[in-house]
Amino acid sequence: MCSSTALIAIVLAVSLPLPLQAHDIYSHLKDKSGASCCDDRDCQLAPYRFTVNGVQMLVAKRWIDVPSEKIQYLAIPGDTGETGGGHWCGLAYEPSGGASYLTRCAILPPQSASVQVEWLGVSGQ
Repeated sequence: MCSSTALIAIVLAVSLPLPLQAHDIYSHLKDKSGASCCDDRDCQLAPYRFTVNGVQMLVAKRWIDVPSEKIQYLAIPGDTGETGGGHWCGLAYEPSGGASYLTRCAILPPQSASVQVEWLGVSGQ
């Protein structure tokens, strides 16, 4: 019995750091004022789309509007490409009045900056 308990403890000890290691791809991200985008748990992969009103990201199974001042266009080392380069950092909570979202940082791949300009019909021509 003791050996199975020890084995379980070892497995748990080895597996606990994995979520933190996966979150390490976000540890270097800073917002425009220099504050960290995440606190080791509030960044995640997020599909994104362009609308006539701006960018939306899929967070907690809901498309939310992302404030343009929170968007950064950069490649994140370690990104696996599952969302085409979209990442969202912030807080999602559900007070009694419904779901609310506070975006700290929204990361889109660098090439999407020109796509957004084209989508919104804002061109230099």
